[in-house]
Amino acid sequence: MKPRIKICCISSKEEAKTAINFGASALGLVAKMPSGPGIISDELISEIALSVPPAVATFMLTSETSAFEIIEHHKRTLTNTIQIVDELKDGTYSAIRKSLPAIKIVQVIHVIDEKTIDEAIRISEFVDALLLDSGNPNLQVKELGGTGRVHNWALSRKIVEQSKIPVFLAGGLNPDNVKSAIEQVQPFGLDLCSGVRTDKKLDPKKLDAFFKNAWQ
Repeated sequence: MKPRIKICCISSKEEAKTAINFGASALGLVAKMPSGPGIISDELISEIALSVPPAVATFMLTSETSAFEIIEHHKRTLTNTIQIVDELKDGTYSAIRKSLPAIKIVQVIHVIDEKTIDEAIRISEFVDALLLDSGNPNLQVKELGGTGRVHNWALSRKIVEQSKIPVFLAGGLNPDNVKSAIEQVQPFGLDLCSGVRTDKKLDPKKLDAFFKNAWQ
């Protein structure tokens, strides 16, 4: 089965349309973050989400860590999916689900070491999908994605093998390494931002190469 492809850091309705035309089945819309690329306002996230066809998933990336604040954040953006990029520290996933029953919940797992595998499998019981990235939430200025770095794909493969829910792979993907990433990890989906951009703008040539290499 061809992996689903999510293009992140979408910054305009035009970029959304371009990504969808190439074959993206999901778009990432980045809200306020402590670091990383692609940050846009909640108002613009809502505007872009409203312009996207129903079959395409719109992921609002939130750095909020409380269930209540995540719910409130979603009400300002109205995407069909919430991507939680940090650890949920206050409240529960079930509280989010109860308040927003139609909205999918995706938890980002920052792949650091073997302990990450246990954490990912534990959290997989409560969410709709996992997204494996190369950030480090333990730094003084948290890295919660968009690093452009590849992590240890062997750890990601173990998570994919043990997870009962879909797993997206992120972190440093580009047209040159995507085929190898798919072979090594066997993810449900791929997620990337800088790997298909030139000067921070979506690059049609890189998009074309990425989709061809991912789907050949």
